[in-house]
Amino acid sequence: MESSPYQTKQRLMAVICLSAFVFFILFARLFALQIIDGAWLRAKAADQWTRDLPIIPKRGDILDTNGNVLASSETAYTVYVRAKSVTDARFVAEKLSALLGLDYDAVYAKVSDRGVSEATLKRQVDGATADEIRSFNFNGVYLASEPTRVYTYGDFLSQVLGYVSSDNVGQTGIEAYYNKYLKGIKGQILTQSDLVGAEIKDKEMIYVPGIDGLDVVLTIDSVIQSVVEDVLRLIMRAHNPKSAKAIVMNVNTGEILAMGITPGLDLNNLPRDDIQTLMDNGRNTLLTDIYEPGSTFKIITAAANMEEYKKGNPSAFSPTHVFGNSNFRIINGSRISCWTSHANGRHSNQTLAAALNNSCNPIFTDIALSLGVETFYDYLDLFGIGENTGIDFAGEQAGMLVPEASVTAGDLARIGFGQTIAVTPLQLITAVSCAVNGGLLMKPYLVREIRSGDMTAARFTPSVRNRAVSEETSRNLALMLEDVVKNGSGKQAYIEGYRVGGKTGTAQKFENGHIADGKYVSSFVGFFPANRPEYAAIVIVDEPEGQHYGSTVAAPYAKIIFQQIINYKNIKPVS
Repeated sequence: MESSPYQTKQRLMAVICLSAFVFFILFARLFALQIIDGAWLRAKAADQWTRDLPIIPKRGDILDTNGNVLASSETAYTVYVRAKSVTDARFVAEKLSALLGLDYDAVYAKVSDRGVSEATLKRQVDGATADEIRSFNFNGVYLASEPTRVYTYGDFLSQVLGYVSSDNVGQTGIEAYYNKYLKGIKGQILTQSDLVGAEIKDKEMIYVPGIDGLDVVLTIDSVIQSVVEDVLRLIMRAHNPKSAKAIVMNVNTGEILAMGITPGLDLNNLPRDDIQTLMDNGRNTLLTDIYEPGSTFKIITAAANMEEYKKGNPSAFSPTHVFGNSNFRIINGSRISCWTSHANGRHSNQTLAAALNNSCNPIFTDIALSLGVETFYDYLDLFGIGENTGIDFAGEQAGMLVPEASVTAGDLARIGFGQTIAVTPLQLITAVSCAVNGGLLMKPYLVREIRSGDMTAARFTPSVRNRAVSEETSRNLALMLEDVVKNGSGKQAYIEGYRVGGKTGTAQKFENGHIADGKYVSSFVGFFPANRPEYAAIVIVDEPEGQHYGSTVAAPYAKIIFQQIINYKNIKPVS
């Protein structure tokens, strides 16, 4: 039976539609393979047909503010093997085990294991050994350059510089915080291989160079840092404390000129098998650990009172106000005493300046209570107490401050003279610098510049966080603190011909919620010249043996630091 023209036309249309559908499917698949998944498939193919060796870039140097190199990199090598390309496994294993000081059987296992694409034999191989390996021209054995970190002075500035891992990645300190700048970008060597992973002879190698890391320039002055570290060693020998630490800061910019802690670490010989020692001696406790500042905190209380008096607050005490002669106060049934009995008229009829000289606790209790919680806490905030300073370093702590909503009269009274409050040494020196530099709270910083050769990638400049007190208050307070060094508890920091100001502190330590018998933190925070402050230093001695007052354990060593800065900078005496 013949089909009608209409049926023939239907069959033809069906064939055309089916063909069109098949072509559409093929076209869609090709589009997906070439356009949508093309890049991924090309990369996968390249990965299957090539083998790559990493080229580790040179890690950037770390330098002090004068351009002295503190951390640098030397070239070492990593030895790799691709067993599928090795032609004589026994000969290769024999020579490499001898050259690299490795066990023959362990090396042979790697150079003969064709089930593994690539294996590392040894890292951190020196240049001479690498040259010997090259001389054999082994098939399947490769060398990749790998910088190794070298610290110029070993244990110098160790908690600030930090250290890197075996993979050259920053782990602590500046090495970690600025790792993204220091590390550079890896390169690679690409070689073509066959289906089983063996290298194809006479095929061109593709060399993709790495990009070296950037250099980091610190605000640290290595001359002042050396002075600080020498002084800390003197303290350790003289007083056998648990630790000694110090900071030197430019009060006007927030630049950290020196930051030392002892004991420290030899960065070229880290105790990686002793994690506890590595952690204990590697932490920058000047900004990670908190302590009760004691009488050094009276500077902040005095500044708050003076500024409020200038503003006309009737709760503040005038510079000529004479405080009561009692050597104690009773606050909420608790007795707060002066460190001396006031016998024979000692500490009698004191003004604020005399109270700073004599470090009389009850008077600073009076000031804090008179100003009240709200006003006093406003000043704590203005001086950055209870919050991070913002320094360019990981792990900074904010300190410990009783919440304003729950502070009691007893708490407030003790905060006034540096108890019931905990700060980091960095917080305190930053706050004191603010109190005497004209009233500006600066953001402390450790890095001045990031650069590549002569080209600057980033530059860091002083940053003002806020104004805490007026220039007039700051100037008058600095003069009072100068008198503390000339005639008061800070006399052992006095330098003939130079205007040094400061305040001592001696705080009992608390352990398990109770005062630890015979354990003290002795400190001194000072600055010079008092009439136009530039340099500030804080010295903290944790658990000294024998004498424990800040006036005898810390102040004399701050004097040495200041004297050496004077010599280094050739600062002339006051005429």
